[in-house]
This record gives sequence, C-alpha cells and structure tokens, in this order.
Amino acid sequence: MPVKWIVLVLAVFMYTLIVIFPDRKSWSAVGAAVLMIIIRAAGGESAFFTDCVLLVQEACVKLINWNVLMIFVGSLVIAELFIYSRVPAVIADTLVEKSPNMGIAMVLILVMTGIISAFVENVATVLVMAPIALALCGKLRINPMYFMVGLAVMANLEGTATLVGDPPSMIFADYAKYGFNDFFVYHGRLSIFFAVQVGMICGALFFYWIFAKDGGKKVAIEKETILSMVPTWILILMITGLAAASFIYGGISLASGLLVMILGAAGLIWYRFIRKVSASGVWSLVKGLDWDTVFFLAGIFVVVGAVSSVGLLDDFATFLSRLVGTNVFLGFFLIVAVSTLISGFVDNVPYIIVMLPVAASLAGSLHLNKELYMFALLVGSCMGGNLTPFGASANVVSVGILRKRDVRLNFFQWLKIGLPFTLLTTTASAVFIWIVWI
Repeated sequence: MPVKWIVLVLAVFMYTLIVIFPDRKSWSAVGAAVLMIIIRAAGGESAFFTDCVLLVQEACVKLINWNVLMIFVGSLVIAELFIYSRVPAVIADTLVEKSPNMGIAMVLILVMTGIISAFVENVATVLVMAPIALALCGKLRINPMYFMVGLAVMANLEGTATLVGDPPSMIFADYAKYGFNDFFVYHGRLSIFFAVQVGMICGALFFYWIFAKDGGKKVAIEKETILSMVPTWILILMITGLAAASFIYGGISLASGLLVMILGAAGLIWYRFIRKVSASGVWSLVKGLDWDTVFFLAGIFVVVGAVSSVGLLDDFATFLSRLVGTNVFLGFFLIVAVSTLISGFVDNVPYIIVMLPVAASLAGSLHLNKELYMFALLVGSCMGGNLTPFGASANVVSVGILRKRDVRLNFFQWLKIGLPFTLLTTTASAVFIWIVWI
C-alpha cells in the first residue's frame, strides 16, 4: 500500500478516536504523530533509526508551531490570574446593578462573557461567569439551564474574534500570516472581528427574546471585591504588546510568543511573591492549565504536516475545485455549511488545520480574495461548535456544572437553543463576510 494511503487511514483513525474518546484527544493526536514518523522512516532510504531521528528533528523544528503554543500557554496563565483578581465578577455585578431590569442584565452578562472570551480561554470564561449566572437565576427563581447554555455559546462565538481568543484563531493567524491588528482591519477592509460582532448582536437579540419574560424583575445583589488590578494590567499589556508586535513584524512572530510567555511568567512571580501564594498553590495553578490541548495541538501539527507532505491536501483541493466549478457562492456556502455541521460533532482544531490550505487553494483557483473562503471556514468551524452539547469544551463544562446542581440537560434541550443560535449567528457573520470580501 502506498505511503499516501497509509497516512490517510491513520489520519481517519485518529479522527475517529478523537470523536469516540474526546477526553483522550491528546493521546490520539500524539500517538498518531509518532506512528506517522515511524511510517515515514520505514519508507525512507536511510537506516530506520537515522530516519526516525531526522524526522523527529523536522517535527520539532518545522512542523510544531512553538509561537502558537507559547501564546496559548502564556494566555492561559494570564487568564487564570485575571479570574483570580475578581475583576470579571465585579464588572458583572455592576451590570446587574445598573441595568433597568433583569432581562437586560442577563443579556449584558452574556455579552460581557463573549467580550472576555475574545481575550481569555473559553472554558475559563465560563467557569468565572457561571457562579454569577447561577446566583442570579437562584434569586430570580428561574431554571438556570438556558442561561448556562448562553454562557457557553457566547464564549465560543467571541473566541473567534481575536488572535488570542481560541486555538483555531491562532492557527489561522499563523497560516495566513495575520498579526493581532489584522483581525480588526486587513488591507483596508473590516476583518473577522467585525464579522463576529455582527453575529454577536444577533445572538444577543435572540437571548433577549428568551429572557424578556424576566424583564420586570429586579433583585438585590452582594457585590464582589476586586483583589488586585495587576492581572488586568498584564492582560492589557498582552493585548497592546501583541498589537505592537503585529505592526512591527506582521503575523505571529517569535516576539509575540515570547511576549505572552514573559508576561505569563511575570504574573506567576507576582502571584507567588507579592500575593504570597504558596509554591504548591502556584504549582496547582500551572498544573491545572489546559495541557491536554497543548499536547493535542503539538500532535496535530505533526499529523497535518505528514498529510500535507504526501499530497493529500492537494488532492482534496482538486476534488473541491471540480465539485464547485466556477460557482463562487456554492463554494462559500459549502465551506460554511459543512464546517458548521462537522464542528458540531468533531473537534475543530484538526479540521481547521487540514482545511485552511484547501480553502485558500480553492479561492486562488477562482481568483478570489483568499479571506472570503478562509473567513468562511473560520466562522463555520468555530461557531458550529455551539450546535451540540459536546461540540466545544465550554459546552461540556456548562452541562457538567448544571449536572452538579441536579439540572439535567439532554441533547435535544441543548439543540432547542444551540440550533437557532448557531443558524442566526453563523448566517449573520457569513453574510457580512460575503458582502465585505467578495
């Protein structure tokens, strides 16, 4: 059997394992990466061991994107410290206090959740906002089910908006050579950030319609107290630093990765010596970071590198070109629709890594702005995770939090919110992209 087909079978097997065992996705990705290296070494002309060593070096130097991983890990640390500072909770309390009624307050909390998630990891955002939402629902004596679903889907939605919001955005930025600023304006046109905001407005209106019946209720709240503003300033430094690095170097550079890692390390030093948290407390924070996704990303980078090197991505791009022909809208629609559907059931990280070069190649063959199809892919694959209760990690966390409070949320109950929300937000964002980038 040719190496190309062995690689394809192995990649499909890896995807299957990720779907069946999502809690072991890093093992599936890293295991597949190791097997890919062994298979390629076995098919080489040099000694097996020598080829293995050379391929491992290639994987570590050329395939694994260390800049993306540094940004991801550093931003996770900063996000944890931002949550520890209680600043998000205080902002949410202020929104509730100042809102004319609880219907508007609940929607504003969801919008705030989205805004935070544009700069903070989605699961972390849900975890910090969940106690606020649950307390509010308890005082209003309403079922917290839809509010918790709202937290998850709004966090997933806005995670697409910036370079540091979510791993797929970082992967896209690296592939397309986008800097932090390019997510806002690129070549004089409004970029992906504004496409997401159009979707967010539609999502906010949708939830206001759901919560309108609670609009006349007003409750007293006990306001949180800010522990420190230092993590907030570190977060602001990260954002402005990435913007500056983007302007100077363009795209995701070594400077971007080092900046975020240094700020994360500075935050840990502050946490240990200024806040006087014990060494075990600091270690607990570091150990609790999403290391599973870190190893998952490293493995996926190697697997997709192997898939690309044997020509499978070129074959798929050729197939899509034949299917779409010269129909630009058909290509756009297929990318959005298929990405949305697949990402409702399959992890979007390996999908977007595979599909980015395919979407760019298809756009190039039709003489289009590559952004038209790449943005369609990004929107579909990121927002599609809102479709099902297991389409994104934030969804799984929300369902788990509800279960601990003896609130059972099944697939069809999630679909009642997730389906219309996904259709509304994805369609609105896609229409914006079509109008701006066609």
